[in-house]
Amino acid sequence: MTLTRRNFINAVGSSAFGALADGAWAQSAGGLKISHQFPGGTLTEGDFRDRLCRRFAAEVEKRTDGALKASVYPGSSLMKTNAQFSSMRKGALDMSLVPLSYAGGEVPETNIGLMPALVPSYEQGAAWKTADVGRLLSKVLDEKGVVIVSWVWQAGGVASRSRPLLVPSDAKGLKVRGGSREMDMMLKQAGASVITLPSNEIYAAMQTGAMDAAMTSSTSFISFKLEEIAKHLTSGRDKTYWFMFEPLMISKAVFSKLPKAQQDVVMAVGAELETFARDAARADDKIAAEIYAKAGAKVYDMDEATLKKWQAIARETAWKDFNEKSESCAALLKAAQKLL
Repeated sequence: MTLTRRNFINAVGSSAFGALADGAWAQSAGGLKISHQFPGGTLTEGDFRDRLCRRFAAEVEKRTDGALKASVYPGSSLMKTNAQFSSMRKGALDMSLVPLSYAGGEVPETNIGLMPALVPSYEQGAAWKTADVGRLLSKVLDEKGVVIVSWVWQAGGVASRSRPLLVPSDAKGLKVRGGSREMDMMLKQAGASVITLPSNEIYAAMQTGAMDAAMTSSTSFISFKLEEIAKHLTSGRDKTYWFMFEPLMISKAVFSKLPKAQQDVVMAVGAELETFARDAARADDKIAAEIYAKAGAKVYDMDEATLKKWQAIARETAWKDFNEKSESCAALLKAAQKLL
């Protein structure tokens, strides 16, 4: 019988598994498994989130002289998108690069990862890591059994089929995918009907007409080829209320079993890849606009005045609701607003 973590637990019991030291399980079972929902590629080609995971795996193996290996499973091929966070908490999944707000139903604090108009730039997103808001968020996740390895932020916008969605009044009557509960609250207030689904299901929903418009990252606009359907794109290359936190994370149960030297390598490589992620995300903001324009779509850029209109709605809906949810949520929001 092939030795897997599940077989091992069934065979010797969870108490013995808990006592297994020095990350031997990871090495015996073939190394760390990294799951994500995005299209697969190579170290140098394809969706940068997949490339980040592959770069991480290659560099970790190199720095540990092959003692710690990692395999990447793109396109939700290892497990379903919405199961990843919960599985990491339980130690059933080693690592994942996933939008943090997807865990909002399980851990309400994670919805701050896609809070409309709260993060206005890549610079401010990067500042979260060492600011109070980053420390608070890391503590929440640590208590839930998850450790952030790479802090990744992405700007995004809106792709729509029939008419543009730029200013709040444009939302009225449209069926829109916002990407988080908080984003949906802002959209509802503007008059939209909201659709909830992972980004890898947007194409089919728009193709069938079940959805009129979708908000997602610039990278997903490219990877999921929505330019084949969308006739309008509100770009994220300038101003946008849509910034998503999409970190590479590791299960705390898995991380704690690794030797200290391997833990240090995991965290060092993760931190070093943040610059790559930021540069790639910023480049995709421009590339997405170019691809959609070339495909015949009309591309719109948001100005400061329009951003402020959306932010005003967000304050009275999503921000207010999040603030009232718990003391922990209120503390996170207050800390994030310090950076505005």
